[in-house]
Amino acid sequence: MVMPLALLEKTVDKRISLLLKDGRVLEGKLTGYDEYMNMVLDETVERTASADERRLGTVVLRGNNVVSIALL
Repeated sequence: MVMPLALLEKTVDKRISLLLKDGRVLEGKLTGYDEYMNMVLDETVERTASADERRLGTVVLRGNNVVSIALL
């Protein structure tokens, strides 16, 4: 099992996919994070369960909203 902070360290400046508590999926390039897993994503795209897609640009995301992290 990979620990979340170890995964984030390896994925800085790479594209990741985040599943959020409310079911949304955010995909973007990880540009930074902190010890609480708060993250900054660039070129972010939001996808919902109804297949809607929205371009968000730069996003600052609070870490406690994240359910899972995947490298794209």
